[in-house]
Amino acid sequence: MDKSAHKTSPRQRLVNLGFGNFVVAGRIIAIVDPASAPMRRLREDARQEGRLIDATQGRKTRAIVVTDSNHVILSAIQAETIGQRFLAEESAAAKREED
Repeated sequence: MDKSAHKTSPRQRLVNLGFGNFVVAGRIIAIVDPASAPMRRLREDARQEGRLIDATQGRKTRAIVVTDSNHVILSAIQAETIGQRFLAEESAAAKREED
């Protein structure tokens, strides 16, 4: 594959939220723990406004992902785990750009 073609065609990097659910890494604003009262309000407000995406597959919510489009995504994977996946994807993307 021509390296110049790789750099001119941006690739959408995805972060795994668990159970076959992914979000575009570049759209993530925050990955937070759902336990606090403000995060419960955030979830409820998003539900009422039609911005909530439930990716828990019926399991307990362990992380909330907020996107730049103001969507709120619920995940059954720990926030720390998603954060590690996000950082791993970002570092892998930076390495690919160097090559």
